[in-house]
Amino acid sequence: MFDWNTYRDELKGRIGEIGKLSPDTVRGYATLSGAGAKTGHLDAKTRELIALAVAVTTRCDGCITVHVDAALKQGASREEIAEALGVAVALNAGAAMVYSARVMDAVAAHPGASQ
Repeated sequence: MFDWNTYRDELKGRIGEIGKLSPDTVRGYATLSGAGAKTGHLDAKTRELIALAVAVTTRCDGCITVHVDAALKQGASREEIAEALGVAVALNAGAAMVYSARVMDAVAAHPGASQ
């Protein structure tokens, strides 16, 4: 499989390079990333579990490695992570179902489609 720990370290280095070239971009990202923690409505572990589910739905390897590290540091169990991933799987399946309905709508609207 993948060496996630090495990848995470390399990714942080590359993002550091971006920060030197475009500091406002990285600063803006840091502001967005930290915004949820300031409200105090969700605990850090819950935010990390949500981040992992979103990382799967957006197919972001960098997000996966960073948020696995953070979720484990916040005390998330393998079982909690698996449950969060189950939500991501269901949402992806749901999105595929919604877009399947859109395809059928496009077929129905097409002048050459048989009704």
